[in-house]
Amino acid sequence: MKNPVCLIAVVLLVHSVATSADSERPNIVLFLVDDMGWQDTSVPFHTDVTPLNRRYRTPNMERLARSGMKFTQAYACSVCSPTRVSLMTGLNAARHRVTNWTLRKNASNDRRHPTLSFPKWNVNGLSPEAGVERTVHAKALPAFLQDAGYRTIHVGKAHFGAIGTPGSDPRNVGFDVNIGGHAAGGPGSFLGTQNFSAVWRKGDRVWDVPGLDKYHGKDVFLTEALTLEANRAVDEAVASDKPFFLYMSHYAVHVPFAKDERFYQKYRDAGLDHTEAMYAAMVEGMDKSLGDILANVRRHGLTDNTVVLFMSDSGGLSASGRGGKRHTHNKPLSSGKGSAHEGGVRVPMIAHWPGVTRPGSVCSQPVIIEDFFPTILELAGVGNSQQIGGVIDGQSFVSLLRGQRDDSRDERPLIWHFPNNWGPKGPGIGPSSSIRRGAWKLIYYYDGRRFELFSVAKDIGEQHDLADAYPAMRIELADELRSYLVEVEAQFPIDSKTGQPLLVPGNEESARD
Repeated sequence: MKNPVCLIAVVLLVHSVATSADSERPNIVLFLVDDMGWQDTSVPFHTDVTPLNRRYRTPNMERLARSGMKFTQAYACSVCSPTRVSLMTGLNAARHRVTNWTLRKNASNDRRHPTLSFPKWNVNGLSPEAGVERTVHAKALPAFLQDAGYRTIHVGKAHFGAIGTPGSDPRNVGFDVNIGGHAAGGPGSFLGTQNFSAVWRKGDRVWDVPGLDKYHGKDVFLTEALTLEANRAVDEAVASDKPFFLYMSHYAVHVPFAKDERFYQKYRDAGLDHTEAMYAAMVEGMDKSLGDILANVRRHGLTDNTVVLFMSDSGGLSASGRGGKRHTHNKPLSSGKGSAHEGGVRVPMIAHWPGVTRPGSVCSQPVIIEDFFPTILELAGVGNSQQIGGVIDGQSFVSLLRGQRDDSRDERPLIWHFPNNWGPKGPGIGPSSSIRRGAWKLIYYYDGRRFELFSVAKDIGEQHDLADAYPAMRIELADELRSYLVEVEAQFPIDSKTGQPLLVPGNEESARD
């Protein structure tokens, strides 16, 4: 018989080593806002404070920026599902093929187009299981963290997989806890008095936010209810003595807008119309949530061992749904959600890594949504991670958080691919593929077979199309964009008359234009 004293000593030693390892790994809070524009905050992400910065009240974002690092050139996709799948997998949308927003199983949300039809993209979203049709089969970020001993918490909007597919439930992709997440990309309602249901607008019940019955009939805003539940989940994680990954993924500030009575009236008194006052109040409610989440972390004495990442999943809505003049809500950026222009893809981003990020620092080097995947894994100490297929498109920005300049990022191509038809009209909106490299950004529109070329470093509002003035740069970027899309076997829109896919014109075709 083995010596029981020795056995106990070994067990205690193993427990001590494991506990020590857990205590060295940081907790990670990823605070993702839905459809929040680059200018929807009192934190200036441009060179100067703008009138829109003066409109919004986001004191907790201001505090986070003062304590951490502000990223002025952070990018997502122009609509939600592609962003969220890229975040979860580290893959570019052209590669994972979830290129438009998802909802119903085997059903595309592409709107009809007079001259184009659209490819059979992965309409069912993300799946942890092989063989689920029209999904991207990949191992999601929380599953890697779960394997590394993290308590993984999902709160709010999921929108990873279509109804009836494995990816519709965040627990299937690696989250230990799911609060309020399902297949839909928006809430039925933001109001507890309406049970967070779409019944009030005679909408489909698929939009009803699940699992929050305790708040039904109560005068509570959805953003607040989710925050209360997130803090309870963090309390439980702390009690379990495990590091936690909190994915606080708000439904705010997505439509349908609603009056958050805590903040609404002061925006009306300031002269905003009803719609814009609702929107501004929702932004402030989101900011209060950020403050409440961080206050709870502080209450547990974990501030110094908690990394906080703040991001939006697309540019702010502007083509429809907002008050005032369309396509102006993200100025000085052009257009908004759904657009290949900067207003659709450039988003607010702040990071705080205690003891590492320099307080009040600013990073102007570009990062894109798939970069979060390898970054978070590196922060968590997860090494040698391999995505299914052996490819990760994202590049860790941990070195940037350390204040180190990465010259390779300045010429790294950023790629957006949207072979789909979102629906609304406006600048930069439509089936397109884009590339940004350095100061230059090229957009190819499949409808009309035309290019736009901008020097975004000098023309952040994309007002001056230089495609004809700089043909050599247009051809060079077009060829690089086409080569990448062909390499990853991207899908393309189809000419309805010929039935042939429409690739981005390569070198020879561009030269003949």
